[in-house]
Amino acid sequence: MNIEGVLSYARSLMQRVIRPGDAAIDGTVGNGHDTLFLAKLVGENGHVFGFDIQKQAILQTKELLEKNNVADRVTLFQKGHETLGESVPAAFHGKIHGAMFNLGYLPGGDKSVVTKPDTTIAAIDQLIEMLAKGGILALVIYPGHEEGAYERDRVLEHAKNLDQTKVNVLQYGFINQKNNPPFLLAFEKK
Repeated sequence: MNIEGVLSYARSLMQRVIRPGDAAIDGTVGNGHDTLFLAKLVGENGHVFGFDIQKQAILQTKELLEKNNVADRVTLFQKGHETLGESVPAAFHGKIHGAMFNLGYLPGGDKSVVTKPDTTIAAIDQLIEMLAKGGILALVIYPGHEEGAYERDRVLEHAKNLDQTKVNVLQYGFINQKNNPPFLLAFEKK
């Protein structure tokens, strides 16, 4: 297939905006794959801040980062992404070049623990303020479960009403696939 899938495209966007020495955020650490990807992009002089409410996610990610010798460039918080504005040191505000969120539940984890629209919207708003000019938040929404469909509706409504003089919002996804496939919202700070 020549058209990039949603997750692949999210990573492509990060590769465009993150350089060695930059700072990035993983708002939903999960199994750590995006955290590791971001840690490799920022290089040994950059830093990644990762958030997840589940201890299992933090422990798995820490192990993955240590195995790949990049743990020293990542700070993990066992907190919701709605706390990123207060958790990330002020020195990094306005200097975040890329951020990734995969909404929904932890793959292989407790499916009753899901991201919520109110906290996701709070995190989006905080992150837009924290992004460097030209920085991008790549947010993947999984509407294939009941809570995910509700979160999709709320997040889309919020995104449509963001000030276009401050942020561009792109929606990217396949529209002819069954079972409510995931899609990407990319927020680029102007």
